[in-house]
Amino acid sequence: MTTQTGHTEAIAASRVIGTSVYNTEGKHIGSIEDVMLDKTSNGIMFAVIGFGGFLGISEKYHAIPWASLDYDEDKGGYVVPFTREQLTAAPAYSINELTGADGEAARDASYSYYRVEPYWH
Repeated sequence: MTTQTGHTEAIAASRVIGTSVYNTEGKHIGSIEDVMLDKTSNGIMFAVIGFGGFLGISEKYHAIPWASLDYDEDKGGYVVPFTREQLTAAPAYSINELTGADGEAARDASYSYYRVEPYWH
């Protein structure tokens, strides 16, 4: 599967984690804290993006559908096609909540909220 700009090469999760994420206005909104894998479909459920907080205190974590992230070489990070307002109003979780029930609750809420077609249907 290709990204919006046609990138198709595989990448190690260790290279993705820590990468900056930007919104549609080009503002830095956070970084990729982790990647949740779907063990049954061998796909990526979502990227865990950390927004706000300082040194992990008061940090909110968001499940962003992987297909929504597109790497921008000029920025050296990923861009999501969402506004600041959309991201601020998005469901937020603790790290433990993101992994509860195999991550399906966070995944379903994320794909529904961002109106991304589910990969598992």
